[in-house]
Amino acid sequence: MKIEEWGKSKILNLIFKPAGFLMGNQIRSLFMNPEKMLQNAELDASQTVLEIGCGPGFFTIPAATIVGKNGKLIAMDVSTGFLEAVEKKVKKANLKNVDIMQKDALNTGLSENSIDKVILFGVIPFPLLPLDKLLPEVYRILKPKGTMSVWLFPPLITYWVLKVIPQTNLFDLLNKNGSIYNYIRK
Repeated sequence: MKIEEWGKSKILNLIFKPAGFLMGNQIRSLFMNPEKMLQNAELDASQTVLEIGCGPGFFTIPAATIVGKNGKLIAMDVSTGFLEAVEKKVKKANLKNVDIMQKDALNTGLSENSIDKVILFGVIPFPLLPLDKLLPEVYRILKPKGTMSVWLFPPLITYWVLKVIPQTNLFDLLNKNGSIYNYIRK
């Protein structure tokens, strides 16, 4: 079964629903400021940004606002339930620069060298996103000198992930801003 089919599963979406409530709840903003995190990820106006694992859209609206009308945000998730929530938020905010995709991040279907920045916030490591498959796909779609911003949850896995990313020889660490690790495509 393809991963996109799993994302349409009523059972899987039912399981994701409580997590989505917690991830998308406005109370979360009191503890985790999405705008500040996106500033630390060095988003810029006019960029084409892919948000992998957008969930219910906690970062989607602020990111789309930052990239502005001349930029584009692609909100990608496997869960149709999450994407329906994102679509409602995008319509409510009247944003025209957001594309919503129900796709497997290991095979995005996006064109090679088409993305300025990839955001991976709280989605790695995840069993459906093994780094040995995810990172080559991110590398493929990023433009030369494109960047990838990573926020790790739970923090206990930070050491392992930060060791694996350089070992791929696909990315160099640019900087660490707050809790965000920014990498550049080699």
